[in-house]
Amino acid sequence: MKSPLLKDVDLNKHANSYINILGIIMQKNYLLISLLLIYIVSSSCTVLQWRKSDKEIQENFKVLNISSVISYFRVDSLDLNVRIQEISTDGKDVNLLFVHGAPSSISTWEKYLIDTTLIAATNMYALDRPGYGYSNFGDEITSIDQQSQILSAIINENKLQNVIAIGSSYGGPIAARVGLLNPNVKAVVMISPAIDPSIEKDFWASRFTQWKLTRWLVPTAYRVAGDEKQFHARELALIENDWKNLTIPILHFHGNIDDIVPYENINFSKENFQNVEVISISDKGHEISYKNSELIIPHIIDLINQIQEDD
Repeated sequence: MKSPLLKDVDLNKHANSYINILGIIMQKNYLLISLLLIYIVSSSCTVLQWRKSDKEIQENFKVLNISSVISYFRVDSLDLNVRIQEISTDGKDVNLLFVHGAPSSISTWEKYLIDTTLIAATNMYALDRPGYGYSNFGDEITSIDQQSQILSAIINENKLQNVIAIGSSYGGPIAARVGLLNPNVKAVVMISPAIDPSIEKDFWASRFTQWKLTRWLVPTAYRVAGDEKQFHARELALIENDWKNLTIPILHFHGNIDDIVPYENINFSKENFQNVEVISISDKGHEISYKNSELIIPHIIDLINQIQEDD
């Protein structure tokens, strides 16, 4: 089922245009700040901030006649509220948990949440990671393990069994980490995951999120992404020796012309996971999680069938 309100967003295009303007400011003069502010106001908040309100999401799903529930999971110790969108009906024994990348939000998973085959076979839960969407927007948590602990607690709170954790880009290693932490996770799907700490790319543009002179000019979601990026290689290194203990099935999808997260991450997965299948997507880049869901959903369905047969 295709959403009449769903549009693919070219993140790289908008990010590059934004950073280009920042570059002009640095090279020319600060009078151009006024032009930048006009650009921000006239640009889509959904694009620059990567989020939709509860009302926008619910109206979209109402048009599609899909029952959607939005709730918030409270973490008192962190003064954190995690937004969760749930598509579920009674009688399902497999649960999908979706973990987005950076910057992003639950909206990136809409093509999965409206897929009639997945709706018929599973319950689905998509969440805004801390700092994104409506989960304490702007207040990042840079620890992969801490974010994974939060997701594990959500699984336990909702008494979810037979979970498939699905993560894209930055969310890939988080999904895999949840598979280590929680025995109710029976499989992991990583889409374009940034998981090898030794080949983490350093994007010069992300430095705009760290410099005091320019940080305030960068949209909040990109600041959060920049803060995560600053510590990502270190966070991956802290947990890389644990991957050998993960024995559940893992699917690693990667576009072979990915210019954001190196394709060579597939080698790390092959060397460090016991039960991994790498699926290379020819002539595709980093955005396969939301631009090419039709290539990924059939493999998720195969995992669902496998879990149901083993249960």
